[in-house]
Amino acid sequence: MKITGFTFIKNGITLDYPIVEAIESILPICDNFVVAVGKSDDKTLELIQSINPTKIKIIETTWDESMREGGRVLALETDKAFKAISSDSDWAFYIQGDEVIHEQYLDTIKKAMETHKDNHKVDGLLFKYQHFYGSYDYVGISSNWYKHEIRVIKNNKSIYSYKDAQGFRKNDDEKLNVIAIDAYVNHYGWVKEPEAMQKKQESFHKLWHNDQWLEDNVVKVKAFNYESNVKQLKRFEDTHPKVMQPRVTDKNWTFEHDLSTVKKSMKDKVKSIITSVFGLNLDYKNYNIIK
Repeated sequence: MKITGFTFIKNGITLDYPIVEAIESILPICDNFVVAVGKSDDKTLELIQSINPTKIKIIETTWDESMREGGRVLALETDKAFKAISSDSDWAFYIQGDEVIHEQYLDTIKKAMETHKDNHKVDGLLFKYQHFYGSYDYVGISSNWYKHEIRVIKNNKSIYSYKDAQGFRKNDDEKLNVIAIDAYVNHYGWVKEPEAMQKKQESFHKLWHNDQWLEDNVVKVKAFNYESNVKQLKRFEDTHPKVMQPRVTDKNWTFEHDLSTVKKSMKDKVKSIITSVFGLNLDYKNYNIIK
């Protein structure tokens, strides 16, 4: 069984992405790894080149700025990396630049790959998610955070990145058939030094909206205000992946949140009632789970 990891990145240093940690978190079970490095204004290319050159294959790309609205360019960059995976790989393990897998899940993930490698009914593996917010001590629990997503797919070139690269589809807009596994992705996209977070916000919104929207909606400040944007949180009581420990230890800003002050939004209240009374799951699903 051969496994190839893949991802994309641009301006990873300026925007403070844990891209090295992301790659290194799954590299132990990958035979090789493809990284699509977009033309950057910092030394992102050199950073990626410094990671295990015996396993890393870099393809240099230029992002199509005409495809920025709706985040479409992110899917196109994902597809560039996926298409560069050689045909002899069985599985493709996708990781985004702000996602990290805890080492405790690697055996579980690899065993699932071995079990379903020759099962043609299975297109991929579905992961659980925990989204960190403000600091490494809190995770979001409101309904706006997605709870699951596909991060391992068969090396089938009819599969492609969907919409803004959150998930995948195949052929003519078909949802993938997946196996849900007991493994989490740690999403650290909302944990950065406040000034870096503000830069990310400004850059990030450019991939979804036009210049007028940015002018009207993105606050012009030096540092991002986590408290003003906070929703439901809970304290994180577990351990972070080993590759993240230096970053967690070196955190140089403070974010403390009084959990008793956060109330459920009306949307969350309604969803909770519908789920408890009717047993319906209203979460968006970009996949078909195989039981």
